[in-house]
Order: sequence, then structure tokens, then C-alpha cells
Amino acid sequence: MAKEQNGNFEAQLFKAADKLRKNIDAAEYKNVVLGLIFLKYISDSFQELYDQLANKAFSPYDDPEDRDEYTAKNVFFVPQQARWNHLQARAKLPTIGIELDQAMDAIEKENPQLKNVLPKVFWKPNLDVMSLGGLIDLISNTELKEQSQSSKDLFGRVYEYFLGEFANAEGKKWGQFYTPKAIVKLMVEMIEPYKWLVYDPACGSGGMFVMSEKFVKEHQGNVQDITIYGQESNQTTWKLSKMNLAIRHINSEFVAWNTEGSFLKDAHPDLKADFVLANPPFNQSDWGQELLQGDARWQYWLPPAWNANFAWMQHMLYHLKPTGVMATVLANGSLSSNTGGEGEIRKNLIQNGLVECIVALPKQLFYNTGIPACIWFLRRGRKENSDKILFIDASELGFMKTRVHRDLSDEDIARIANTYHNRRKGEHYEDQLWFCKSANLDEIEAQGFVLTPGRYVGIPEEEDDGIPFEEKMKNLTSTLSEQMKQEQVLNEEIKNQLWKIWFSL
Repeated sequence: MAKEQNGNFEAQLFKAADKLRKNIDAAEYKNVVLGLIFLKYISDSFQELYDQLANKAFSPYDDPEDRDEYTAKNVFFVPQQARWNHLQARAKLPTIGIELDQAMDAIEKENPQLKNVLPKVFWKPNLDVMSLGGLIDLISNTELKEQSQSSKDLFGRVYEYFLGEFANAEGKKWGQFYTPKAIVKLMVEMIEPYKWLVYDPACGSGGMFVMSEKFVKEHQGNVQDITIYGQESNQTTWKLSKMNLAIRHINSEFVAWNTEGSFLKDAHPDLKADFVLANPPFNQSDWGQELLQGDARWQYWLPPAWNANFAWMQHMLYHLKPTGVMATVLANGSLSSNTGGEGEIRKNLIQNGLVECIVALPKQLFYNTGIPACIWFLRRGRKENSDKILFIDASELGFMKTRVHRDLSDEDIARIANTYHNRRKGEHYEDQLWFCKSANLDEIEAQGFVLTPGRYVGIPEEEDDGIPFEEKMKNLTSTLSEQMKQEQVLNEEIKNQLWKIWFSL
């Protein structure tokens, strides 16, 4: 693929790779494709350092086969049988599936941080050997270099793009483990995790961590100043997140696979984070409330057994430092529900000055659900505007990226984030009808502690076209009557034609 095409090379590469999928479900195929992309990345990174060490003019005493040389440079050591050039040369052999599984095993043995992470899914009866070889050639022949970006960044882009496309292909089956990029970017731009500890208790494929790293780089920070903590109950998703982070050299030592889930088995019980970013499952039922009645996390009221929205929120607050800030995506029901004590929890959070901002999101942003969603921003230790909550109604923003999915533009994200930061700094902020409103506690109490942004920013009125209501009804009635007459004539004609056919038989 030529360099001049690289502006959209991820889409082109995915389209070509998808053609080779044939009769394999997207759920299975994603492990094959993402596993090969990861293998290509670590092999290329290894080869780059290998060539430097092998050049005796620059490093006369270095051994290119010495594993320690790669460990010192934070590069994965790739044994000979797993190097891309070796596998590419054998791509057309009937044993290539077996050799790829063995290559993954060999890499895990040489790199303990990848133990039990890499997919061994290449030797399966339903995976056509010719298609597998074609996929290897496709990735091999793809030019993944641009003057402005490193190979690592480009492989990261490919991996991230493919995650999104597979989430789209699988919909409800897998989309819950992937948060659309625009939502993650908005959350990160608003809470600004420059450094210190970042936590995601439902980390999925690791998108929150990846976007945090991007944010730090774009603002000339040092990614080594961030330490990430996370947990994920789905093993396949956890593996994808570990590879996703490894491609970017983000240390995932504290990202745990937790089969029992964050509530029943907290993988980081003593953690106090500076930033929390999460998109937990919406309206999760049967989350273990009966076993956690007296848990210390339920400081603001016991969450109901049939809905974990406020269990997730209080779990995050429990792990937040006294000056920490968090952002979490929840279903819109969390803004107004009063059942099972949810109204009391919301009231207590508000009266304790924890709720800083609510953003209502547009519909059709998520791959796995059509449920309307919002983002809660909570901050401990608030000093400025602690008696106010900023409401932003972004439900009408965005554009239709496909026939069924909406996306937020960079301009939309900047508008929301700038509104939030301007209010926090007390600079250039003004309430905007139908978009944003900084409401005080008296206004919120008057609304019964319901936090639906539309109640505060206002609901747009229908444009008045100047036509009286009576005339509109008269026109509408006339139109309907005419349509009914036309339908009756059409039905008579159809009946006559059917009789003619019947008598001609």
C-alpha cells in the first residue's frame, strides 16, 4: 500500500483483511487479525534493534541474539522461529497455523509480561490455510511508515481502528468492551490526566489508558509519570487490552484479569487514584449486592440489587483520592431514577458537593446499545463552585458516520471540553440556552435532585411557521382524505385485474 494512501490506510487494510474472513465469525476472526498485527509490530521492533546490534561498526561488542540487550531497551525479544520474515516465508505451507501458535508460545516464554496473553487460535479447522497465508502477505506488504509518525504509533492506530471495526461488526456481542473513541477522547480532554495514578475498574480493551497516554504526549508531558491500574472480567478482552497497551509500551503490570468482577473481588483494594475513567456495563443486574450488604464502598446508600449503576459509581469514588476527579459513562436512567434508593444516592452525592458536571450524549454513539447515555464528572475536594453543577446538553451534536452510528467531531469535543474548563476557571463562561447551564443547589433541589440536563438548559421550541393550528389540521385532514381515495381506487384496480386473470385461466 503506497505511502500516499496512508491517510486512510487503516480502513483500506481492514477492508482487505475482512475479505479474507469468509465463513469465520467476527468474534473469532478478531483474535486472528489482531494477533498477527501484534506479532508484526513486535517483530519489526525487534528487527530494528537487531540490525543496530549486528552492525559491528557501531556496536562491535554487542550480541544481537542476547536477550538482555532487548530487555534493557524495553523491546520484546522475539526468538528466531517467531520472527516475521521467517513466518512470512512459510505463509503458504499447510503447517502455517501450527507454526503461528508455536511462535506465540515461544514469545510468551521469552517475555514473562506476555504470559497467557497472546492468542493461539491459528490452527483451527474453520480457518482456511490459504486465507491465513493471504492475511500474512497483506500485513507484510502494507507500508506502515510515515515521515511524521513512528512505526509504533502507526501499529497502534491500526490496532485501535481494528478494535473499533470488530466492535461494530459484533454489535451487542462485543461492543460492550469497547468505548467509541470520541467518547473516550471527550472524557480525557475534560479531566486531563497529565500524571499520577489512573484507574479503570472495567477497562475493556484499554481505550481509556491509550487515550490518556495520547493526551500526555500531545501536551508535552512524560508518559512515565502515569501509572495505570485496571481490571477486566472477560479474559479475551483482557488479552486484547494487554496487547493494545504493549504496542504503545504502556506498562500494564497492574491491569488484572478478574473473573469474579470488580465488586466481588476488588483487584486493587487499597488503591487511591488521582483519576478514574470508566464505561461500566449499563444497568447491570445480579451484581452481588446480597453478598456485599455492609461493604465500605456504599458510603452514600446501598445500591439496588437489580441495577449496578450507582454501585459502579460508588466503587470508583471509594478508589478516588481526596483531590481526585472521575468521569464515568452511565445510562440516562441514573439521572432521574428514584427506585431502590437511587434517588437517595444521587441526592447524597449532590449535597456532598461531589457532582461537578453532567453531559448528555447523543443517541447512536455506542455499538452495543441504543440506550441514551450520559457522562458523570465527580470531583473530591471541590473549592470553586462546589454549590453548583454544570449541565451540558450535547444530545444534538455529532454527525452520522454510518447509517446507524453517530460520532462526535473534534469541534464538538472541543466545544464541550472548553465549556467545562471555562466554567472551572471562571473565564469566558456564560450559560447558553439549550446547551449549558451552571445551576445552584436550590435549582436542583426544586427539580427533586433530578440531573437531566434538559431540565436546566431548556428544551428547544418548535419553530413557528406562522400557520394557524386550525388551518394546519384542515390541510392535514384534506391530505389524508385524498390519500385514502387514491388507495381505494388502487385497490379496485387491483381487484379488477385479478378477476381478469382468474377468468382467463
